[in-house]
Amino acid sequence: MKYENISRATFLARPNRFLAEVELDGHKETVHVKNTGRCKELLIPGCEVWLTAPGNPNRKTKYDLVAVRKDTGVLFNIDSNAPNQAMKEWLAGQDYSRVVPEFKYGNSRIDFYMERNSGEANSQRFLMEVKGCTLERDGIGYFPDAPTERGVKHIRELIRARQEEYETILAFVIQMDGVIRVCPNTDTHPEFGTAMEEAEAAGVQIQFFPCHVEPDELVIL
Repeated sequence: MKYENISRATFLARPNRFLAEVELDGHKETVHVKNTGRCKELLIPGCEVWLTAPGNPNRKTKYDLVAVRKDTGVLFNIDSNAPNQAMKEWLAGQDYSRVVPEFKYGNSRIDFYMERNSGEANSQRFLMEVKGCTLERDGIGYFPDAPTERGVKHIRELIRARQEEYETILAFVIQMDGVIRVCPNTDTHPEFGTAMEEAEAAGVQIQFFPCHVEPDELVIL
């Protein structure tokens, strides 16, 4: 998953969850933050951030903030759209006969529906829900960094789908280098941790996808 253009800036402030103020080429610029999570341990005044310009003249902001270097020196991609794009590219290289993004199941849209050996006696159906992890403590990823009722709802849908003989996957795309697993952030959202335990007990696969991050790129390893 690669951005066509990228600019380095310095983070100044985040007046709300949608906007940030940065210093770019010597002037202050208001930019869109492509992550509604808290990111408090990342977006610290003075830190390095990277922006991309989608080129839409009708937007209120010219730039999107998509990456930040933590005070540990590790680069994080914080674009909430990037995990699904990276996963779509990764799935295209696997042995699925069909991959459908944004698949309607129950009262939700699950990120990916996949098939293997379509039309054959040993055919398999998969549902995958993707979560992007941008919170790290002591080399371990945590999710979520803010309460997510939508995330709990999607886990419940995966549990139901498992009972209907789908192979189901809760996939964590880890948007930083050097982290290989993700734990539920029960301090922030205990219900998500409970739902994740119930999912594992029901046979939902919990899979972790380590990544390599560059200012203009997020790649599943």
